Amino acid sequence: MTAQKQTDGTAALRTNEKKWTKPLMDAGWTALPSVIIENQRQLDLSPLDINIVLYLASKWWTAEGKPFPSKATMAKAMQVHSRTIQKHIAALEGAGYIHREERRTPAGSKTNIYHLDGLIAAVKPFAEEKLAEMQDKAEMAKRRQNRRGAPKLRLVDSEE
Repeated sequence: MTAQKQTDGTAALRTNEKKWTKPLMDAGWTALPSVIIENQRQLDLSPLDINIVLYLASKWWTAEGKPFPSKATMAKAMQVHSRTIQKHIAALEGAGYIHREERRTPAGSKTNIYHLDGLIAAVKPFAEEKLAEMQDKAEMAKRRQNRRGAPKLRLVDSEE
């Protein structure tokens, strides 16, 4: 990581510590793109679906290291039955947002690995639209600033 990226990351962490407090941030935090939350209705995601996605995101630390929490662990955290989690994950998979990868060993089944590539692909157009809107707003602000123009400076004769 470059020094600039470290400085930017450190500044962002400090900002979050100011908002959430250092102990909360030190205990762990989760990155989730805002466009997922902002467009949950258009994506037809229920509050529990969002909670499941958020839980999976909290266990997803690197791009390669996909999350693999158990349904029972998620159910306990959300105070719902494991079967409820199973139904919602099946629906998320049916919508193409999540892909479950079974993990089996000679000793038996292990927890599934969850891939969120489908959700990422579904949300990408919303992100692109938001970025375009942000760019349009920035350009409008720049045009407004240019219309006002630089202050007109006049040379003042100073005869005393």
